[in-house]
Amino acid sequence: MKGLIEVPVNEDVGLVSGTPEEHIKTRRVRIYCPAKSAMQCGTNNIHFWQIDFDTRERWENPLMGWTSSGDPMSNLKVEFATEQEAIAHCEKMGWDYYVQQPNKNNPEPRSYGTNFSWNKRTRVSTK
Repeated sequence: MKGLIEVPVNEDVGLVSGTPEEHIKTRRVRIYCPAKSAMQCGTNNIHFWQIDFDTRERWENPLMGWTSSGDPMSNLKVEFATEQEAIAHCEKMGWDYYVQQPNKNNPEPRSYGTNFSWNKRTRVSTK
């Protein structure tokens, strides 16, 4: 045997992941860039992409009142550096996916001095 061994590029490895097939074939994966926490001022820890599965079969536990689930994929959150890495992972696993684009917010810079400026549009009446 001489030559190189060729491996298919888009090999479906989702069959050997151990997850039951009914939890994978009938669901969609959402690829998204999570929003920053309301408790942080800067933009640290928001420059990554995550995947999660759509939710199904949840119920309230009558004893404690907690929400329970029989879904093995409900708490799966995987982080990726780029959107293309997340898409490549979903295609490799054979999952149906969609990409939710992040909402970009570019606020205008404001200064504290504009609160006291004598401009008719920004001035607040004290009467």
